[in-house]
Amino acid sequence: MKKNKKRFPKQLKIFLITLAVVLGMGMMLLLARRAAKMQEAGQQGEGRTGGMTGESVPDPTITPTADPEADTPTEPIVDQAAVELVPATDVTPAEGEPGSGETAGPTEAIPEAIPGAVALGSGISAEHIYTVDTAEEGKITFAFAGDILFDPGYAIYSKYRQNGYVLENCISSDLLGRMRDADVCIVNNEFPYSKGGSPCEGKTYTFRADPSSVEILKNMGVDIAGVANNHAFDYGLQAFEDTLTTLADANIPYAGGGWNLEEAKKPIYIVAGGMKIGIVCATQIERYNSPHSKAATDTQAGLLRSFPDINMTLDAIRTAEANSDFVILLIHWGTELEAEPDWAQNEQLPKFLEAGADAIIGAHPHILQQVAYKNGVPIVYSMGNFWFNSKTLDTCLIELTLAGGGVESLRFVPCLQTNSTVKMLHDGEANRVLDYMRSISSSVKIDGDGYITAR
Repeated sequence: MKKNKKRFPKQLKIFLITLAVVLGMGMMLLLARRAAKMQEAGQQGEGRTGGMTGESVPDPTITPTADPEADTPTEPIVDQAAVELVPATDVTPAEGEPGSGETAGPTEAIPEAIPGAVALGSGISAEHIYTVDTAEEGKITFAFAGDILFDPGYAIYSKYRQNGYVLENCISSDLLGRMRDADVCIVNNEFPYSKGGSPCEGKTYTFRADPSSVEILKNMGVDIAGVANNHAFDYGLQAFEDTLTTLADANIPYAGGGWNLEEAKKPIYIVAGGMKIGIVCATQIERYNSPHSKAATDTQAGLLRSFPDINMTLDAIRTAEANSDFVILLIHWGTELEAEPDWAQNEQLPKFLEAGADAIIGAHPHILQQVAYKNGVPIVYSMGNFWFNSKTLDTCLIELTLAGGGVESLRFVPCLQTNSTVKMLHDGEANRVLDYMRSISSSVKIDGDGYITAR
């Protein structure tokens, strides 16, 4: 028994000595690794701040978001978790943690840049591709309005001037709110912006607005201006070219025209809500051999015309269809003050549908025309005047919401142009306009809130 008691303490001593040696060696290894990493971090710091090496070492925690096509760089997104100061400890950081020397991953995935894309409203894309942050995830809402006019010699601008240049005194606040709140708002810009040019000979009405009035367009919440119409060339080529420059300088993309045919027929693409939407804009008005509103050529600025030759417009629709999830056609067509679609509308419509148009929004007649569904495609034949003259006329704002590459809803918002102002209608006044639209739109159902569905 005594022999056993003497051996037990000896074994314990051996165990404790071995444990101490192992722990000591481990601590030495940890300290050596930490010292090496501190030395490496110091060398990288010298590179970033212009130290002895003179080399610039990129910071792995900063992810650039500048568009490769942008003229000026944007502010970098910094992952705060990766640069936060952490108290020193004796524990070696794990890979990916602050101080580990490894690149820390971003807290959220950053979307891949789309070549040539520009945020809508921030500039003009040479590729006609624009990104939009939508109000609702997975959806995008477009608002469309009809004819507008800012010529200072006509009633609309005169009223704007009389009302103290306050837009809310000319367009009701609730209507302005809907235009501004839409993800994308598009109007028919029925005049050129210019101080030059000469009025077209033999034309009854010729319009021209001062380039500074483009600020009204921006204040309305307009994101894209359709220029394919029969007044774009009222003051000739110079004024039309001035219009393109004025809109571009205001960061408002123009649709349906360009410095040459290639640009005029190139669709505008909107990337938003997980979708890519193609927008084509064209005019068939002044349906005679030598129209005032000139078609673009390979070497001269002009419009995308669908009459007498529809092929350029069909090519644009096919291009948009091949490169997007949904195609919207904005078309200037019809006969002024005629409620029924005319022969040219009826003749060209099937060709637009066959080429790939998924929604068609029309203007020009200055009054409302029917809404229809054909082959599953919604067609608004004419939105009428929006803010164009002093006449009292029913009009509308059309709201198109897309989701999953298709139509989620189409809504007719009743409005009234009167005394050179325009307002959104409610209650009995709204019901009166909706009842009229129901009476001329036999292929659709329009509910009490203006939502339109196929019968």
